[in-house]
Amino acid sequence: MAAITLENVSRHFGAVAAVDNVSLNVEAGEFVTLLGPSGCGKTTTLRMVAGLEQNTGGRIGIDGQIVSDAAAKFFMPPERRMLGMVFQSYAIWPHMTVFDNVAYPLRIRRRPANEIQERVKGALRLVEMENFADRPAPALSGGQQQRVAIARALVFEPRVLLLDEPLSNLDARLRTQTGDEFRSLQKRLGITSLYVTHDQSEAMALSDRVVVMHSGHILQIGSPEDIYRHPTSRGVAAFFGSPNFLPSQVTQCTQQANGSFLLTLDGPGWTGPCGCSSAQPAGAQVVVMIRSENMGVSTDGAVQAADAMTWKGQVVQSIFRGTHRSLIVETPAGRLNIDVPAVTNPETGSTVTVVADRQAAWATPA
Repeated sequence: MAAITLENVSRHFGAVAAVDNVSLNVEAGEFVTLLGPSGCGKTTTLRMVAGLEQNTGGRIGIDGQIVSDAAAKFFMPPERRMLGMVFQSYAIWPHMTVFDNVAYPLRIRRRPANEIQERVKGALRLVEMENFADRPAPALSGGQQQRVAIARALVFEPRVLLLDEPLSNLDARLRTQTGDEFRSLQKRLGITSLYVTHDQSEAMALSDRVVVMHSGHILQIGSPEDIYRHPTSRGVAAFFGSPNFLPSQVTQCTQQANGSFLLTLDGPGWTGPCGCSSAQPAGAQVVVMIRSENMGVSTDGAVQAADAMTWKGQVVQSIFRGTHRSLIVETPAGRLNIDVPAVTNPETGSTVTVVADRQAAWATPA
């Protein structure tokens, strides 16, 4: 039985559908991220699971128990759903110590004092904050406050943990560090987690599965690597970085052992093989996605792989970015964005061969 179940869930505000007919199962112990731009419905979906918003259509279940059913007019209030929640703002009470902040969920549930003492100590130990128990909350850094918020969410042993952009207020270095620490903690505890973010790299690094949302709909669900490398639509592909999109025509299609399809393509100034999730007839128009970091350049025209895709072109721009160099190369297929090692520095105006292994390319119907 899935830990969280959404069946055709919708949330309408008048004529506007913030979430429209969304279905999703989150398995016990799984870390699932709702990913998408602002206004796509991800936070509204999370708030409906929490009971902070009431769904206007469909059903929501937690651990096999229905907590909200729009058709039956049944709605379980949030305090009875046994969920932990971490907010973007942390919601740490400034007039309380760290200990009192974490103890609050137990005190409102009228737990015995000795139980509160033990469970708060245990929760603070989990997030490595036990030495800060008596410190006033305002004296903590942003990363420390985020840890306290997680400890408070875990202290009453919730069935599910919900997190609404909990790292967005941290700087880039601390965001990565804290995210890695939380993912390690989540794996160790095996707690089911539903996470909301608009940060693609954060979703890639933390999740077992990613749910890409747009305009209240789910576009694709899959593992981070599968969604990144094998998007089902141009919309999903474009959400991650700045990939190159190349229009081309199918000349041949064969099915592979893994269920995908291998296309032979003919594009402006190039031909080559490319994977695709669906069969495409000869003559069909497709768009090939190749990410800039999966392309390289050769100044002598030598190509190593027999099945590589290649384009001849002229370097029109070169930008040094420290960890890598971004090139723009003008080719018959259009301008290609390419990220190469920082030490690779072809001169602007020089002719190069752009190379991409067919494993790096993926086609979607035009």
